[in-house]
Amino acid sequence: MRILLTNDDGFHAPGMRVLEAIAAELSDDVWVCAPAEEQSGAGHSLTLHSPVRLRQHGEKRFSVTGTPTDSVNLALRKLFRDAMPDLVISGVNNGENLGDDITYSGTISAAMEGALAGIPAIALSQALRGTDHGFAATEAWAARVLRPMLKLPMAKRTLINVNFPALAADEVKGVRVVRQGFHDYQRGSLVEGIDPRGRSYFWFGLEDVEHTLDHGTDLEAVSDGYIAVTPLQLDLTHHPAIGRLAECFAT
Repeated sequence: MRILLTNDDGFHAPGMRVLEAIAAELSDDVWVCAPAEEQSGAGHSLTLHSPVRLRQHGEKRFSVTGTPTDSVNLALRKLFRDAMPDLVISGVNNGENLGDDITYSGTISAAMEGALAGIPAIALSQALRGTDHGFAATEAWAARVLRPMLKLPMAKRTLINVNFPALAADEVKGVRVVRQGFHDYQRGSLVEGIDPRGRSYFWFGLEDVEHTLDHGTDLEAVSDGYIAVTPLQLDLTHHPAIGRLAECFAT
């Protein structure tokens, strides 16, 4: 099995080293193509107004001066002309990708790019805030979580989002397959300041806030100490609304 690894924290991120070790348990044909620098929050952006460069760091290991989407796109078009990967894995992200954060996530978007190309794709993220456990839960559990998935056929234009709780490996309670949740929108913060030249600037941030967790969501599962596994689809159509909208324009 040929596996392509990528991320949004950058080629040299600690999570990439963790992911390479995990992938080595699954295959002896592992490739890496990731952004040269951190691209967290880049979403599914594609570089169109400047060139991107591909740099080789060793056998089957490359970085790209662009976004996570650029990395997967360039890898599939340039590195795999003989045979496409059988699987794309994105991560291990430094921090969770839960709820509506998936719409901003470069980690998720890199997996989306694989799914768009018709390749099974999985995103892995490790919750870290407020603990010193690092990637321990991912290191101990990831291969166990991934192996059953590899045996299942994945529908076209779908991917799987996996989040590991910020716990020691032996404290993880198990795995829950759950739906995507939503954060309270007001948790976002905006910091305004003045630069050395006297001009205003703004800095977006995210603040932890107390909020009620919906049952059966990825947010609840990770909060409860479980690994959250969420199937996602790229078809964003809200199908129930099609009929109502069509009636508005019926002649």
